Amino acid sequence: MTALAAAPVARGAFLGALNPLAKIVAALPAILALVFVRDLATPVAFLVLAYAVLLVGARLTPRVLVLLGVVVPASVVVVGLGFALWIDPERTDATTEVLRVGDWALTDGALTIGLATGLRLAAIMTLAFIGGLTTAGTDLVRAVVQQLRVPYRVGYAALAAIRFVPRFGHELDVIRQAHRVRGARDGWFSAPARWLGYVVPLLAGAIRHAERVALAMDARAFGAHPDRTERHLVPWRRRDTVFVLTFWVVSAAVFMGV
Repeated sequence: MTALAAAPVARGAFLGALNPLAKIVAALPAILALVFVRDLATPVAFLVLAYAVLLVGARLTPRVLVLLGVVVPASVVVVGLGFALWIDPERTDATTEVLRVGDWALTDGALTIGLATGLRLAAIMTLAFIGGLTTAGTDLVRAVVQQLRVPYRVGYAALAAIRFVPRFGHELDVIRQAHRVRGARDGWFSAPARWLGYVVPLLAGAIRHAERVALAMDARAFGAHPDRTERHLVPWRRRDTVFVLTFWVVSAAVFMGV
C-alpha cells in the first residue's frame, strides 16, 4: 500500500499531530480500570490528568471550552445528585443525615457514593475526549485501515457514510432557505408541518447523493483489488509510541499512588 502524501495535521496542538489510534490506545486502559473504581480520589486524579492533556495538547475552541468548563462539571453534579437520591437507603443507614423530608433522608454516605459515580463517569468521558475532540473521522478511518489492516472496503464505506452527515446538513440548510423564500410560516404550530415538508426533498437529495457516490466508487474500481493506493498516509511514528507509553506509566502511577 503506497501513499501520495501524509494527512494534514492540526498546527499548534500536539494531540492533533498524533496517530488517532495512539490517543485511543493510551487512554483505553485507564477508561477500563475506572469502571471498577469506587473511591473519590482516583477519578479526580484522572480528571486532572485528562484536563491537563487537553488544555495543553488540544485546540481550545469554544466547543472544547464549553465541554470542559460547563458540560463536564454539570454532568458530575447532575449524576452525583441523581445517584444520591436513587441509592438504596439501607446501604447508607450508618452515615450522617444531611437532609430529611418526611420519612425520606439524604445522608452523606449517599452523597459520597453519588459523587464518586459522577466523578467516575466524568473521568471516563474526559479521557475519551482526548481522542474524540482532537481526531477527524477521516483520519481515524485511515488509521484503522492502515495500522489495524481492516479491509479498505469496510473502512472507506464507513468513511463515505461519515461524509453523508455534513452533506445532509447542507441539504437541510438549502431546503430551509428555499421554504423561507417561498413564504413558509414560522411558529410553534407550523413547525410540524414545516418539518414534514423537509422530509421528501431531503430524502430525494440523499438518494441522488448516494447514487453519485456509488457511481464514483464503481468508476474507481472500488473493491476490485485487495488493496488500494492511499492518497493520505496516517503513519505510526515514534512520538505515538512515546505518548502511549508515557500515558500508561502515568496512569499506573495514579492508580498505585492513590
